[in-house]
Amino acid sequence: MERLAEQITAFCDYLETERNVSPHTLAAYRRDLQQLALFAVKERGEDVSAGEVDHLLLRRYLALLGKTAGKSTIGRKLAAMRTFFRFLLRQGEIGRNPAELTATPKKEQRLPFHLDIDQTTALMEAPTAEEKHVLRDRAILELLYSSGLRVSELTGLDIGDLDLASGMVRVMGKGGKERIVPVGSRAIQAVREYLAQRGELAGSGALFLNTRGRRINRRSVTRIVDVHVLRVAAFKRISPHTLRHTFATHMLEGGADLRSIQELLGHASLSTTQKYTHVGIDRLMEVYDKAHPKAKSPA
Repeated sequence: MERLAEQITAFCDYLETERNVSPHTLAAYRRDLQQLALFAVKERGEDVSAGEVDHLLLRRYLALLGKTAGKSTIGRKLAAMRTFFRFLLRQGEIGRNPAELTATPKKEQRLPFHLDIDQTTALMEAPTAEEKHVLRDRAILELLYSSGLRVSELTGLDIGDLDLASGMVRVMGKGGKERIVPVGSRAIQAVREYLAQRGELAGSGALFLNTRGRRINRRSVTRIVDVHVLRVAAFKRISPHTLRHTFATHMLEGGADLRSIQELLGHASLSTTQKYTHVGIDRLMEVYDKAHPKAKSPA
């Protein structure tokens, strides 16, 4: 019977030659499984094989990991184990997959970071007149915040998708689902100024262009946001998606209901939108503490 280390090597060879996984993925699988092998050797001896690894051993191993690793890391390692033992099961080397009996730890619920009104205003005003692409950058920032677009949705926009007169934009979201989203007056003005500079007030070409005159990509948008965030330096580094979180949070705080926000964001499920209620509840508690006569304890 092959030892566990040899079985891990065979599995990694399979990933590399037959599954053609990336070097990064292969290294992660090998590292995670070698760590399991070290623990199994301590528990069962040098000649331990995968057939001797049961769900009880895996639980002890995961409990040990839990002292130093986060839930997302543990979940990733457990996923690697499941794939490894599934491979051995197909090969006929083990009778059952012990990792299937081990529950994946629930990930921590991280509240989406968002900017407050002052921070948002500062970011929108960060592009300066001295910059070559100031009007484009300002239009990108304003539109991301004004309409809560995903970066992929923004980069996919054509000029014809935007109706500046009615203040609406047609967006192609995930799964090819189309939706119509309102555009605020400041974003409309920023886009008008940008298009006037380009000299293209009509047409069906890409809305946002890079320095070579081609459709801008996600990486370039991320870089644009990074540049202006560093210039403002009033808050930690954010991603373009932070402006989507900010849009949803400000809509909720302004009185919009979750169903409306779900439609605007293009979420397939309301449960995805509900993560913003945590932020909203924090705001509601703050308002309650300030406004309710019985909210504060007597001095």
